[in-house]
Formats: sequence, structure tokens, C-alpha cells
Amino acid sequence: MASQRVIVYGGRGALGSKCIQHFKSNGWWVASIDMAANEEANENVIVKLSESFTEQAGQVTADVAQLLGEHKVDAILCVAGGWAGGNCSSKDLYKNTDLMWKQSVWTSTISSHLAARHLKPGGLLTLAGAKAAQSGTGGMVGYGMAKAAVHQLCQSLAAKNSGMPSGAAAVAILPFLKMYDKKLHIASDGSGISYITIHSRNQSCLPAGVTLDTPMNRKFMPDADFGSWTPLEYIAEMFFNWATGTNRPASGSLMQLLTSGGETQAVAAQ
Repeated sequence: MASQRVIVYGGRGALGSKCIQHFKSNGWWVASIDMAANEEANENVIVKLSESFTEQAGQVTADVAQLLGEHKVDAILCVAGGWAGGNCSSKDLYKNTDLMWKQSVWTSTISSHLAARHLKPGGLLTLAGAKAAQSGTGGMVGYGMAKAAVHQLCQSLAAKNSGMPSGAAAVAILPFLKMYDKKLHIASDGSGISYITIHSRNQSCLPAGVTLDTPMNRKFMPDADFGSWTPLEYIAEMFFNWATGTNRPASGSLMQLLTSGGETQAVAAQ
């Protein structure tokens, strides 16, 4: 096993795959956690579908412990997530909220426990939040609740007695969503992540401007301004820099990704 190691939760998705490629190209050992294997990873932990959080969390935790043994990792990148809309009057409110919780809160919580158990002192944990969840999200209630919970988790992990290893940092990225009122047959999460793919039908409020530049987002929004979308390569390189101690934000930071004219900046959310 290489001396530097990273776990990518959501490693089969567009962003997760790019992270695996980037870290491997720099000589790191990489493990993917997802519902299907990423063949480019050194090792894979396959998540079993379950309606029970404790059951799924226990399975992933046990499988990762068996995989790593006594080895510690330098970074855990949680890039699992998804998107579904709907307000409080939606017939799909319960279903979509349940999905959002599974995709964002379950995965982030599991990742935090993996960090407590397997991250090296001074290591890095990243989580996937959302800029929209910093205020009310009337047209996507479940999504907003789940992402706000991720923000809270990130800040809690930076607090005293969080259980994180000494000197380790938890940082969340916040993709930005512009909203519009229109009915579509498919929508993509701002992260472009495929941990569980959601096809949301007949929602009244959907993302119009998605920051992450993924093949799926380009396919379904061919007329968008791609110059305002954040390249996956930028995020993978940013994570790599943070993992190696370069320009790493303080633990608990919520980092917006702002792209304009093909130039991207990571800026602390206010």
C-alpha cells in the first residue's frame, strides 16, 4: 500500500471518478466507496442498499475497517449526494426528503465516523454541502434540510470534543444553484454526483445554473454557459492541495465555488 492514502465516498460518480484519477496519478493509494465499483480505484467498498441507516452504516464501517486494518488514511473525500425538488405540498415530499437524507446525511455521517477511526492526525475530511441551503429552500425542502445538516456537521466536527483526530480538518464545499420555475423531466444535483441518481419529474422549482461541469449536466443543459461551470479537474486538484496541506481552509469552513469566464475561486461562505 502506498504511503499516502485517500478514501473517496461516491467514487463512481463524475466528481468522485475525477478525484480518484487525480490522486492515483500522483501516486496515492485510493479506495472507492459506492454502490458499484470504480475500476480505477485500488480497492472498492460496495455499499448495499438498505432502508436502515444503522444497517448501512454498520456494513460500510465494518468493510472499511477490514480493508484498512491498522493503516490510517490521509484524506476522506465525501462527494456523494444528489438532488430532488418539491415543496411542503408536494406529493413526493416524503419520498424525496428520505432520498436526500440518505444521499447527503447518511454518507456524510458515515464519513465523519470513518474519519474519527481511520484518518491520520492532521488529515482531511471533505463534505458536500450547498450554497442554497444557507437560506430558505421553499421549492426543494428535503434538499435544503439535508444540505443544511451537512453544514452543521462540518462545523460540529471543527468544534471541541468532536472526536476528530488531532489537527484534522473538516471542510465542506458549497456548489451554487440558480433557480427557475419550469417543469423538466430530469434534473441534476449541483455536484454532478451519482451515488444515487435521481430523476425528478414535474417539480416546480429546479436548478438552472449548476456549477460543476459534468458530462451528464452538459447532456441535459446543452445551451448553458459552460464558462460559468466549475471544472471537475479544479475541484480534484483543490482537494489534493488541501490533502497535502496547501491552502487548506480552517476546519469547519464552508467553501463556495465561484466560476466566471472559465476562472474559478474557492471563497469562504459568509
